[in-house]
Amino acid sequence: MSLYQDSSGAARIVEVATGYMAAKQLFAAGELGLFAALASGPASAADLARRTGLPERTVRILADAMSGLGLLTRTGGVYTNTPATDRHLTGAAGELDLRPFLTFLEAISYPHWLGFGASARTGEPAPLDLDGERMEVFLTGVMTYNSLHARTLAAHYDFTPHRRALDLGGLSGAFLAQAMNAAPELRGTFCAEGDLAVFAKRTLDEAGVGDRAELAAADPFTADLTTGYDLVLLEHVVHRFGPERNIRYAERARELAAPGATLLLLDFFLDADPVQRVVDALHAAEYLVIDGTTVYPEDEVRGWLTESGWEPGQTLCLPGCPRVIVAYAR
Repeated sequence: MSLYQDSSGAARIVEVATGYMAAKQLFAAGELGLFAALASGPASAADLARRTGLPERTVRILADAMSGLGLLTRTGGVYTNTPATDRHLTGAAGELDLRPFLTFLEAISYPHWLGFGASARTGEPAPLDLDGERMEVFLTGVMTYNSLHARTLAAHYDFTPHRRALDLGGLSGAFLAQAMNAAPELRGTFCAEGDLAVFAKRTLDEAGVGDRAELAAADPFTADLTTGYDLVLLEHVVHRFGPERNIRYAERARELAAPGATLLLLDFFLDADPVQRVVDALHAAEYLVIDGTTVYPEDEVRGWLTESGWEPGQTLCLPGCPRVIVAYAR
C-alpha cells in the first residue's frame, strides 16, 4: 500500500487516461476464458495457465489486472471469481451472460472510438460496418445489454399494481418480459416494426410469458391498438429520434394510456447536477461515434412529457444502466 498522498491530483488524470487498458484486458480475459476457467474453483497463475492453455505470464497479467479492478480476488497468489464474475462472465446456468456485450464492445464499439477525435470535431459518426457476421455481433451485444437494463429495472420498480402494459416502439422485448415475470397478473403488448418485433416475440416466448403477450408488428404511430393501458414503456426510444418525433411518441403514448396511467421512459440523459453521472455522459459519446444518435438533457425530455399530457415524477437512476423518468397521465 502506498505511503504517499497524491496532492497534485495527477493520479486521477492517469487513471482516466489509462481506462482503455482496463477495458481491453477485460475483453481479453472474457474472450480467452479466464473467468470461465475459474468457475471450477480457485487457481494459481500456473493452474490457470494449464486450464486455459495460455502462457503463464499472460495469465498473471490478466488475473492481476482483474484483481485490481475488483473482478477477481487474489489471496496468497490464488485467484477466485467474485460473485459478479461467476454470475455474468462464465456462462452460469440461469444467469445473464454479459460476454456477448463485451464482444460487441471489442469488435464494434472500440474500433469506432479510435476515430472519436474526428467525430468530436465534426459531430458525425464513424462509418458503421455491419456486413456479414458483424450484424449478429452487433445485435447480440445490444440485446444482451438491454437484458441487463430490463432485469435491473424489474429489480427497482414494482410492476405488480399494473394489469395492462404497452411497450411502444422499444428495442427489446426483455423489458416487457421482465415486467410480466415480476407481475403474474400483467398482460402486455409489444408494438414495433420489422426485426424488432421478431426479436421481441422470441424473447417473450423464451421468457415463458408469450401466452400473456400480444405482438403488434406495425408502425407505432399507425398500429391498430386498443386504449386504456395502465402502463406504457418507452424504452430506448428517445435517443434514436429528434425532438419533434419524440414529442409525437409521448403524445401517442398518452392517447393509448388510461387516465392516471404510468409511463416509464427509459434512456440515458445528461443532467444538471454539479457532477454528471458518468455512464450517461459516456453513452452520449458512444451514440455519437456509433450512429450519430443523441443523449438529451433530462430537463428537455421532461418538458416534452409535460407538453404531451404527462406529469413527470421521480427519476430512477439504475446502477450501471439508463435512467427511468416516471410520469403519470393527466
